[in-house]
Amino acid sequence: MVAIPVTRHLSIDDGEIVETATRAGGPGGQHVNTTDSAVILRFDVAKSPSLPEAVKHRLAALAGSRLTRDGVLVLRSEGSRSQLLNRQEVRERLVALIHEATIVPKKRRATKPTRASQTRRVDGKVKRSGVKAGRGRVQED
Repeated sequence: MVAIPVTRHLSIDDGEIVETATRAGGPGGQHVNTTDSAVILRFDVAKSPSLPEAVKHRLAALAGSRLTRDGVLVLRSEGSRSQLLNRQEVRERLVALIHEATIVPKKRRATKPTRASQTRRVDGKVKRSGVKAGRGRVQED
């Protein structure tokens, strides 16, 4: 089994990936009807022994509709006429998606605006309301 590196500390086994070739859609000549150039990649996120649980959860969130109910990530590539190029492209997309899932998001710290910034904001609102009030009809006494 060949390991596919994702980060310095994380790699996935080639055996965890299932690739199938299928016919690509779109325009083409007679040759396009006989060649299986599109590649569909399936990676079982839920049962993968290579990924930590936290990465699995983030990957599931990133995958969205590309993840089945069974926890299988499905990626498809049909951009090239070459099956080899489509296979490389879909693997690169998988590695990029897993790499993005390894990044732990920073926790947000609640902050309060400074008193000076609150004062500036209110002063600006008062000034603006004065400008708008001056646009009203002129009352003649």
